[in-house]
Amino acid sequence: MTSAISGPTPRASCIVGVGHTDWAEDYRRVRAGEKPEDSYGYAVRAFRRALDDAGLGRQDIDGLIVGPTLATERMGEILNINPRWAGQADAVQAILQAVMAIESGMAECIALVYGNDQRSARVQYGGPQAAGGAAFLSYVYHSPWGLTSQGALYAMMFQRYRDLCGIDGDDLGQVAVAQRAWACLNPEAIMRKPITAEDYLAAPFIAEPLRLHDYCLINDGGVALILCSAERARRAAGTPVHVCGVGRSDLNVRATSLGPRLLEFYRPAQKAAAERSYAMAGLGPEDMDAVYVYDSFSPHVFFALEGFGYCPEGDAAGFIRRRGIGPGGGLPVNTGGGHLSESYMQGWNHQVEAVRQLRGGLGARQVPGCRHVHYCSDVAGKAMSLIYGI
Repeated sequence: MTSAISGPTPRASCIVGVGHTDWAEDYRRVRAGEKPEDSYGYAVRAFRRALDDAGLGRQDIDGLIVGPTLATERMGEILNINPRWAGQADAVQAILQAVMAIESGMAECIALVYGNDQRSARVQYGGPQAAGGAAFLSYVYHSPWGLTSQGALYAMMFQRYRDLCGIDGDDLGQVAVAQRAWACLNPEAIMRKPITAEDYLAAPFIAEPLRLHDYCLINDGGVALILCSAERARRAAGTPVHVCGVGRSDLNVRATSLGPRLLEFYRPAQKAAAERSYAMAGLGPEDMDAVYVYDSFSPHVFFALEGFGYCPEGDAAGFIRRRGIGPGGGLPVNTGGGHLSESYMQGWNHQVEAVRQLRGGLGARQVPGCRHVHYCSDVAGKAMSLIYGI
């Protein structure tokens, strides 16, 4: 157990409500040629369910943070709320912003709302019109050579990692197989057909060495979370889930030449973010009952297990074989199925699953005695770490 450091107060903020849309049903409808809603419609549906889960009303919300697919002003107008504090952020940064806003007294009860119609809108994540080109400079600088997708970038990362560590081609398949096993236990998941190691190897390469099952889903949907102060949480329904630790560290130097990605696998930033969150929570990786990793591609899990302190560098494949990350394993990872099999909500669905595991009652996929969980991400060199507890 590590000592506390200055920063936000541990357990001062809580998640009291979670809600999301019907990912599997909407996926079916979109594939059938329907368009159930736009991004705002999905967000509204999730918001209503999060309010119901928290036992709160719209009038209780005095803060609003929206995902980057939405505009704060328009979302507030649609929800008919006038927040006294508002912002825009991705999933993990939205949690960090909400914690800081609550801690500083800028708001007491904040709605975090996300919606995305990426599949029905046919959003491109690769090719000449790749989404994110303005946000991630690697697209801009490398697009003349056809390197326009995050999948290609992670294929390069994992190829170098694989060569350095001397692992076999099927080692990475452990991630996809384990997460699909979790999804088979999750009635909310889109992909619920079991896959084996043989199925993984039989699937085609998309960007070698990454195969079909190494890639996340692309689907429509929405997610909403309600965060409030620990004091305010006493008036909400259900079991509050406390934010026990937060940490962030970025690697920007040499980013456009892909240095942090290819030379260090983002480890320095991961370690720094992890240390800050562990210190704030007074916990360590050995205290975590489940881990949630941003997994737009399966190599994320390998890099996170090493960078956030769960196993030595270069040992992720062996660690997974020894401990197991699927149902019945020693370290449950992405227990809802993650982005690979549950839903690609860009980190937001992981927050919902983390809260539900801590609340308990998930049947066959429930982690026994779950009291502390860890969410971590390293997207584009921005390493972030959240520790939740009850």
